[in-house]
Amino acid sequence: MDISEKSPDRQVTAFISHYIRPGRESGYEEWLNGISQTARRFPNHCGVTILRPQPGSRAEYVIILRFDRYQNLCQWMRSPERKEWLERAKPLTEKPENVQILTGLEALVSLPNSTLPPPPKYKTAFVTWIGVFICASVLGYFLAPLLAGLPYLLRQAIMTGLVVILLAYLVMPRLTRLFHKWLHSA
Repeated sequence: MDISEKSPDRQVTAFISHYIRPGRESGYEEWLNGISQTARRFPNHCGVTILRPQPGSRAEYVIILRFDRYQNLCQWMRSPERKEWLERAKPLTEKPENVQILTGLEALVSLPNSTLPPPPKYKTAFVTWIGVFICASVLGYFLAPLLAGLPYLLRQAIMTGLVVILLAYLVMPRLTRLFHKWLHSA
């Protein structure tokens, strides 16, 4: 994995996949809990999401790791703590991890460990627009009456903050799965 210092200074998402040796799943779950707790202590860590394998499928786990900026992700990826955790994972995994690092909107509509290129920008924009429309409409309907007494800019700050949180953690992952075939069609 090559981590250059030339990447943009904005939020970054790392997709890290591991294939687990048969019978080592419970040990890997313990390992996953430990490394996740360690990563959370690093500066400007913005969250981790674990995608576990479906029952009956190959045991591939995907860790979606977010940091506020590329430099802070690099600090974690190069840290002695992470290297120590990776050594502990060797007996649990079939092969070395696969790491993909994305910034910007492509992180919302790209699937981890995919050999497919990111979708075209117009498809990314369209799916993102659907997500923003859904979030803004639902939040506007339910929250507008509650926020009516607040100053305009404060109302907008609250609404856009909630839209972004819903998009990043709830809506876009589902829309990406729903539109996967279309996003990656020729």
